[in-house]
Amino acid sequence: MRLAFSTEDFVYAGRPRPGFPLILGDDMRPAQPFHLHLRWLLLDRGKALDLKTWENYGRYLWDFVSFLYANKLSWNQPFRAEGESVVHIYRDWQAEDLKLDPGTINHRLRIATGFYRWALERGMVDRLPFTFSDTTAHGIEHDLAYLTGCTQTIAKPNVMLDEWDKEPVFLTAEQVKLARSDVRSTSQRLLFDIMVRVGLRSVEARTFPLSYVFNPAARPYLKPGTLIEVRLDPRDMDIKFNKPRYVHVPYSLMEDMYAYAQFERNRYIVPGAAPRTLLLTINGNTYQKGSAHKVMKDLGRKVGFSIRPLMLRHSYAIHTLLLLRANPSIKLEPLMYVRDRLGHKSVQTTMVYLDQIERLVGAEALSMMEEFDRLYDVTPALFAHSRSTSSK
Repeated sequence: MRLAFSTEDFVYAGRPRPGFPLILGDDMRPAQPFHLHLRWLLLDRGKALDLKTWENYGRYLWDFVSFLYANKLSWNQPFRAEGESVVHIYRDWQAEDLKLDPGTINHRLRIATGFYRWALERGMVDRLPFTFSDTTAHGIEHDLAYLTGCTQTIAKPNVMLDEWDKEPVFLTAEQVKLARSDVRSTSQRLLFDIMVRVGLRSVEARTFPLSYVFNPAARPYLKPGTLIEVRLDPRDMDIKFNKPRYVHVPYSLMEDMYAYAQFERNRYIVPGAAPRTLLLTINGNTYQKGSAHKVMKDLGRKVGFSIRPLMLRHSYAIHTLLLLRANPSIKLEPLMYVRDRLGHKSVQTTMVYLDQIERLVGAEALSMMEEFDRLYDVTPALFAHSRSTSSK
């Protein structure tokens, strides 16, 4: 049993479908009915799913299938009681033997339970190996942006584990300072800064286009100490949900990116290659998902505390919210501003950071904000008087 991904040669409905997950049996043929389910989920049902999530759908379902295969269990194995079903056995193995986080387990269970609902609708099983209970979620953001605080009742599979509200893990200013001082590679430091100072996701930071970088000193209307508005376009880079958005790049960071592009980047370009991304590894390659994660993980080992790309994004969000809330004279709504910079679909996602801030003692929050201000020379004036410009 193995997992593979299609190349451009895989054509479906007249179009190449690279990246489609393939769960293969020992005979190297698609394992059924899992292949049929993925084909329906990702290609047939007409609801567009972000191509960047295809790998996760495939890996989560493959994890369940490979567990069944390793333990000589059948996906439609009969059971007397719900707790004896293979889905519950799979859940308990992850929780008790692997001791995985409930959120991680639930991500995998959502794919597995979705597979069984699909199978039930097609008469492949007589009953589901789990039941449902109604759960009401409060504070939902309506499709109309100005309507918030709505409620929604959803049926939740009882096999799912209870999750508690987890505080987003972020770096203090001292940790950011220490980590940056230990980065010897300019491209790695810029990768770090683009996430912690602009709030970009790892995939966005590592595919940030060279064409977006310019010399801010050559544009007289831009002043040092201000923010530069840059439009991220999915035609130029990888963006979650493929939705364009505007981000604010500090003037000094744009200076650093321009200097790297002019004086250092060309050293690493392989003859005949023309990479579109700003940041390159020492081998002249674009940073991949694994390499960017490894850079931060290795940096964390050097400095003695954990560093992950998502922690840098969390740090940006929490500091920016702190700064905006502490300065009401800045005519920006803090939660909406941060939501738009991070590219969240719902303000509900952004509120996790607000909840974290409200858990901090007032003096602690103020101290943390001042530390970040000193580190990056950030002031309220940076937001209040920044001039917007397009990088193109």
